[in-house]
Amino acid sequence: MTKALQPLGTRLRALSMALAMMLFSALAAAPSGQARTYNVLYNFTGGADGSLPYFGSLVRDNAGNLYGTTDFGGSFNYGTVFKVSKSGTETVLHSFTGGSDGGYPFAGLLLSGNTLYGTTFAGGSGNGVVFEMRINTGTETVLYTFTGGSDGGSPFAGLVQDKAGNLYGTTYGGGSGSGSGYGVVYKVVPKTKKETVLHTFAGSDGKYPSSGLTLDTTGKVLYGTATDGGSSGYGVVFSLTTDAGTYTVLYNFTGGADGAFPWGSLSLGKGSILYGTAYGSGSGYGVVFQAGS
Repeated sequence: MTKALQPLGTRLRALSMALAMMLFSALAAAPSGQARTYNVLYNFTGGADGSLPYFGSLVRDNAGNLYGTTDFGGSFNYGTVFKVSKSGTETVLHSFTGGSDGGYPFAGLLLSGNTLYGTTFAGGSGNGVVFEMRINTGTETVLYTFTGGSDGGSPFAGLVQDKAGNLYGTTYGGGSGSGSGYGVVYKVVPKTKKETVLHTFAGSDGKYPSSGLTLDTTGKVLYGTATDGGSSGYGVVFSLTTDAGTYTVLYNFTGGADGAFPWGSLSLGKGSILYGTAYGSGSGYGVVFQAGS
């Protein structure tokens, strides 16, 4: 991990601790009449079974099994891909070594048929990988290894997939030209293991995208956020066409009442209306926003 990316890890640890404390306080303070059934399906031990599933959400198959990632732990302490059954039995499908197979899978997984797709922040050549995993065999295959150069590096976010099977994502770093190191939007074709950079962030149009992308129903337009950059330096909401690679900044955050530093992914509503959150500003504690008519 480069020095430029070290502050991200520090901020993530602090943020995750703060979120955990707020959630605990909210649950403890909730009136009993509003209680919901809550069950712990599995407790991670921090060993070979995995440790610290930070921001990766779960996916569920038709049988009710859950799949996810832990950022650390596993046999080599570089994270895991795991399955938890309906009965709460955990199975480690893969322990990352930090080598060619990747390391530190911060994002969640994409489930398509019997295949899981994901990314790692590190490992590979040191700049992360895109991988697939067959559920029935537990075999992990690296689809692309980032170099940290013009192709991007250190993907913090997960993946979306179009009807043709192409995968799309963002990298927190890498890129070329004036935006070298500000991240990219990329496409990976699983069958050919070929990566194509659709957009390189230059700073004025956003930088350091940390969230995943949202694909519209046509499969031709991607929506996302960049955590930093833009005309005011507080992040942007953007769109990008998958065919021509036309990039458009839909909104520049000003750091005031409108919010600042959008970390999360976007939800797409009717008429291409976008919904999301910004980590800062507003009244000082972040905002929920709507972008579009």
